[in-house]
Amino acid sequence: MEGNIKPLLTAGTVIPAHPLALTPELAIDEPYQRKLTRYYLEAGAGGVAVGVHTTQFEIREHQLLEPALRMAAEEIEHSDTDRPIIKVAGISGPVEQALREADLALKYGYHLGLVSNGGLDQLSELELLKRSEKIGERIPVFGFYLQPAVGGRLLSYDFWKDFAEIPNVHAIKVAPFDRYLTLDVVRAVCHSSRRDDIALYTGNDDHIVLDLLTSYRFDVDGEIVEKDFAGGLLGHWAFWTERAVSYFEQTKKIKREEGPIPVEMLQLSNEVTDLNAAIFDPNHQFRGCLSGIHEMLRRQGLMRYNVCLSPEEKLSPGQLEEIERVWKAYGKRKY
Repeated sequence: MEGNIKPLLTAGTVIPAHPLALTPELAIDEPYQRKLTRYYLEAGAGGVAVGVHTTQFEIREHQLLEPALRMAAEEIEHSDTDRPIIKVAGISGPVEQALREADLALKYGYHLGLVSNGGLDQLSELELLKRSEKIGERIPVFGFYLQPAVGGRLLSYDFWKDFAEIPNVHAIKVAPFDRYLTLDVVRAVCHSSRRDDIALYTGNDDHIVLDLLTSYRFDVDGEIVEKDFAGGLLGHWAFWTERAVSYFEQTKKIKREEGPIPVEMLQLSNEVTDLNAAIFDPNHQFRGCLSGIHEMLRRQGLMRYNVCLSPEEKLSPGQLEEIERVWKAYGKRKY
């Protein structure tokens, strides 16, 4: 990784999961795809993640992965920001496919590969670990615990402890949407020999603020080890990103000052979770989560069409009304 990227990754930042702007004909809506990347930079995000779940896993079937990676990289390269920007590329599939995607990411200057284990239920945990090791020989690895409801799989504490020992793992996105499973990952990293080398990023869109405010402490062979979530890599941060940057900075300030957590931040946590429930559609097993994000971006003028590659990805019954409710409730707030 570039010299200024690792310190930013470790210190923590806002990394939106980059959506895919499409035309009704399922081609990339290039002006709006590029506009999205510029929006994230102007909103103060410290990175973008492209080719991930929010970009739609079907992007590979439609041969849209390379142009999506290229467009985001070009917009970052041509921007006038002098801040370091972390470029994360999604990597998925069996070993051969994953290595091709790692090489593609490197071609466009991506710093890390977010390694998904989705769709690989036929592989044992040991085989998944060996796959991650091979990917790590090509590109620095950003681990990814994706919730089963959207294509992930359950993984054991021992898996994450062994995963943390892989030399080129630099970060893990923890996104099982489950307190118990989240604890598994944090505890496993704390018990690994590389705990100081790995940054944890929340992907728990249902628990963002409290993940950022919470410290985890474990007794490791008689020593108290503490670990925090450094930042977030979230689909929820793909819209209203400037607000995410604002409240992320507030959480960092609160933790630096080591004072009590203001009641307002606890209320904010409830509001963000309420907002997320409308967008991510847990009432229908998250079937409308991508369309929910697109609808928010359409209302912001950052997408023209609410279109997904899969015909199954669409707003659920009653979801539009829920989005209207939270838009009215929180649309004028400045977090």
